Amino acid sequence: MRRTLPSLAILALACLLTAGCDPGGSTSSAGTTTAPAADDPAAPAEDGPEQAPATTGPAAPPKPTVASTTAAPPKPAPKKVPALTCKQLAGAHVGSTKVPYQGYADYLPLSEGVWSGEDGATVTLQKPCGIGDLDGDGAADAVGAVTLNSGGSGTFHTLVVWRNTDGEPVYRSLAELDDRTPVVSITVSGGKAKVVWLTRSADRSMAELDIRRTSYYQLSGSTFTEVSHTDAPYKP
Repeated sequence: MRRTLPSLAILALACLLTAGCDPGGSTSSAGTTTAPAADDPAAPAEDGPEQAPATTGPAAPPKPTVASTTAAPPKPAPKKVPALTCKQLAGAHVGSTKVPYQGYADYLPLSEGVWSGEDGATVTLQKPCGIGDLDGDGAADAVGAVTLNSGGSGTFHTLVVWRNTDGEPVYRSLAELDDRTPVVSITVSGGKAKVVWLTRSADRSMAELDIRRTSYYQLSGSTFTEVSHTDAPYKP
């Protein structure tokens, strides 16, 4: 009985005689069986899809720095003060310790336009009166005239300034005129007081009046000063 080789052995023998083969491996042209290549750790890994570099446009200009501006609170409107009236002067004070009147050390309070002292002197508010701003604060002040009679023949005329303080007349200053030189009119405009009054030439007696004088007075602090005047002849 003829012996038959197993099929597998025949197949292996055929591979060796021909090109050679290696199951699961690679077959070389020289018939040498080569083991499968192991993964080379030094081999570069297969790169994935190349990513495009990030594109950046030109740098945006810096935003302008805006200074923080806080609006200042609006200034309060100046307090509106009512103008003084000539009628108010009938109860005002004349003179002060700082600016005394006719040598009196303290103020003299008028009552209905008159003050009477224990020495027999009488101070009387005269009719002429001017209202207007003299110190530039926007409130209308007052200029009036008073006379002092000490019981003799003399009657001394004086201009008096009252400042408007919250609508009330507060004594501020004065300007002496002369004996028996009555005031005709007083007006206030442009920060000055225009006073028209009667006086006399140097060669006239005290009882004679021959000059009609127009004087302009200006207030500076507590001083009421004549800055100019013009004269015109006067006949009674």
